[in-house]
Amino acid sequence: MKIKPLLLGIGGIVVVVGLLAGAKALQIGTLIKKGKETKIPPEVVATSRVQQQTWESLVTAVGSLEAVQGVTVAAELTGKVVAIALEPGAQVKTGDLLVQQDITQETAQLRAAEAAAALARVTFERAKKMLETKVVAEANYDNAEAQLKQSLAQADTIRAIIAKKTIRAPFSGRLGIRQVHIGQIIKEGTPIVSLQALDPIFVNFLVPQQQLAQVRPGFPVRITSDGLPAGQVVTGAITAVNPEVDTASRNLRVQATVANQGELLRPGMFVNVAVVQPQSSSVLAIPATAVLYAPYSDSVFVVEQTKAGEGDPANGQVVRQQFVRLGGKRGDFVAIASGLTPEQTVVATGVFKLRNGQAVAVDNSLLPKFELAPQPKDD
Repeated sequence: MKIKPLLLGIGGIVVVVGLLAGAKALQIGTLIKKGKETKIPPEVVATSRVQQQTWESLVTAVGSLEAVQGVTVAAELTGKVVAIALEPGAQVKTGDLLVQQDITQETAQLRAAEAAAALARVTFERAKKMLETKVVAEANYDNAEAQLKQSLAQADTIRAIIAKKTIRAPFSGRLGIRQVHIGQIIKEGTPIVSLQALDPIFVNFLVPQQQLAQVRPGFPVRITSDGLPAGQVVTGAITAVNPEVDTASRNLRVQATVANQGELLRPGMFVNVAVVQPQSSSVLAIPATAVLYAPYSDSVFVVEQTKAGEGDPANGQVVRQQFVRLGGKRGDFVAIASGLTPEQTVVATGVFKLRNGQAVAVDNSLLPKFELAPQPKDD
């Protein structure tokens, strides 16, 4: 009596499950059919042709600036500062007075030494005349000459001390911030002020030993830096190349000299250096935005023409992913070492949203302007 209701319940469950499975299968089949009938609209892209361009051959490096003449003026003798003639940040010429130490004692000693030298000169001249007439012995004449030389040397010694305490600019240049004050007792070696000759200025940089033939004295260089106004380039030339290669890094030290009008470049700054080679190179170039960068390999999407179907909004245009090997960069362009041929057309922007074989519609109305030497404008 209890088996019959149980069988009826199981049968009911089986019927319900069957109905649900059938309805679901019918729904999935309808979706699959609809998906096959639905056509994905083509992706709108901007394109650019692979161009044959002539680029300057450059050797690039990061350099450091150094003054042609640069020192920290320091005291040579211990003494008290009695006058400061320098103006921090001012331009000075060779021999301009910077700091005066107390020389009152040396000045008095110099007057005494000059008086002694004058007396010794008179004595020497008298002995010279008397020697000519054989009135005095030659030994007296020699003694008078020695006394004169000693007196003159003593006076010169005091003058040298006074000159060392009268601190002057050793060369023309721009002063830094002074580090002494009036009344201060400064000792030998105490720094007083930095003095730098800024125009022209040296640029020191390193290049690998493989590029030895590409850095010769006289080759032009171009300097750029974030310390310069946007877009400004400073030019100069290589003036020295070290005769030896560093054994630790196998790098060669090179020095260039560049003009520094306006003194915008300062010693210690880092700059970007480009050494211009005598010969140019021919390259295949595409916009840098056309490259899909990836760890395994870089690629681009080449636009190809296929047979267009009826009502095809893409007009038979599809993209093919092409792996490439990249070369150098110039402005908005990147060189292609291998993987493309001239006159091929590649997608220039938005490559990240494409897939291999996807239909595309070309619209270059909003294609940005690509330049070898772009000049961005400040907003």
